[in-house]
Amino acid sequence: LPPREVMKYDVVIVGAGPAGLSAAIRLKQLDQNEELSVCVLEKGSEVGAHIISGNVLEPRALDELLPDWRSDEDCPIKQEVTEDKYLYLTETMAIPLPTPPLLENHGNFITSLSQVTRWLGNKAEELGVEIYPGFSVSEILYDKDKVYGVATRDVGLDKNTGEPTDIFERGVELHGKQILFAEGARGSCSESLMNKFHLKSNVPQTYGLGVKEVWRVPNIQPGFVQHTLGWPLDTSTYGGSFLYHLGQPDLVQIGFVVGLDYKNAHLSPYKEFQRFKHHPAIAEHLVDGECIGYGARVINEGGFQAIPKKLTVPGAALIGCAAGFLNVPKIKGTHTAMKSGILAAEATFDAIQNSLTESDFDTRLRESWVYNELRAVRNYKPSFEYAGLYGGAIYSGISAYLLKGREPWTFQGKGHRDSETTAPATKVKSITYPKPDGKISFPLLENLARSAVDHIDQPSHLHIKPELKSLVSGKTAKSLTEFAAPERNFCPAGVYEYVEDNDGDPNLIINAQNCIHCKCCSIKMPYEYIDWTVPAGGGGPNYSLT
Repeated sequence: LPPREVMKYDVVIVGAGPAGLSAAIRLKQLDQNEELSVCVLEKGSEVGAHIISGNVLEPRALDELLPDWRSDEDCPIKQEVTEDKYLYLTETMAIPLPTPPLLENHGNFITSLSQVTRWLGNKAEELGVEIYPGFSVSEILYDKDKVYGVATRDVGLDKNTGEPTDIFERGVELHGKQILFAEGARGSCSESLMNKFHLKSNVPQTYGLGVKEVWRVPNIQPGFVQHTLGWPLDTSTYGGSFLYHLGQPDLVQIGFVVGLDYKNAHLSPYKEFQRFKHHPAIAEHLVDGECIGYGARVINEGGFQAIPKKLTVPGAALIGCAAGFLNVPKIKGTHTAMKSGILAAEATFDAIQNSLTESDFDTRLRESWVYNELRAVRNYKPSFEYAGLYGGAIYSGISAYLLKGREPWTFQGKGHRDSETTAPATKVKSITYPKPDGKISFPLLENLARSAVDHIDQPSHLHIKPELKSLVSGKTAKSLTEFAAPERNFCPAGVYEYVEDNDGDPNLIINAQNCIHCKCCSIKMPYEYIDWTVPAGGGGPNYSLT
């Protein structure tokens, strides 16, 4: 193969999300002499194309980064929260509960994070940052134990053979004095970096899958925020919903999050979401409306205990959700991701100025309000693991109103990986879901079209690990025979299905063209048999309102 083209910068940032763009902006703010070269690599077709979140934004970090954002006419953050509502749902009832302190959103804003990152991208470029959409980083470059760059995926490979075609082009190497990994939850390079340097916490990171729709409705309540827990999930399954009236002028954002440590292989987060929307307390917000957007993404739920042991290595650092800074009971991570990007930028700038190979970002983060905020809520999610829905809710209330994070103990959770919690199909009940009505609820593939997912003609980026292929092939396929093929149920894009071959043996079919990059399959698969790699640049969903 021909050698790869090399591009050199002072700082290379992988991922144009809130953390990566905040780091880029802060670096150029510090660069008063305009000597620092900074580039951001984004695997989506444009900035914001792969960004999805709730999103109620806490502006604390944004106030630090861009204090004048409220007076910027181009800023998409306009709708302040006007009302909070918190409900416990049964199948037919909605019981109002006091809004937990961490879900009180006075001073916060409802927005589209996809649009916010587009705006931040423009701000970064105005400061001289170079942003390259469609650059899928597939490899970290090392000189012994120092990171000196990354490389993007080769393009122009035959879809079936993986061999170079007439339009083949090698990927690009991007070298930097410091590389910041801001890929979001379960980033492939971030996982590789943590594995190589043994950075992961002794408490495994756990995840939830968030499934979201954007609706245009005639009856809007601008600034209204509602969260629920309870139905349709059972008391042993962690999860809940959000519903935000964005307005501007008539948009509602609605979504459902299910903790991926659930046991029942028959559970489908997507179908639970579709069923949930028919509850009277939810459907009234959607009546006569039109669903215009759909997407899904995993979120970190491990919290404080799962933060990596260390956030830096020589030449690189982990920032944002790549490192797991989501505040689980707040259901917010944008503010902490942005602050981590700011701190990483300041540490990186100082390291370069002083010719250091490793920054002190880890120390700065652990001395910041991000660390203190996450530590204060460290026991919320683990309490649900130990005590279920009701016990967890009671403990969380005591912690929120009385202990306020000052308890001298730290729950470690049960120490499982989400792939280990799925029970054999013989030990759980099957689930029958109602058929979608086409008005409030929709077949998966119909909704998938609303994500505008597109993968150009290319080899699959989803690979069965060679040593685990027997788990999904033939009559003894464990995923199918033992666990009733949970991948058919948890994937929110219909990527996985089993098809019989000519001998009647079931074989897994991977419809990689459907993939919306939620990363769930790399987490929840029995034995984690899927290796999720980045596709050719620009492939995936094309979100605009999420």
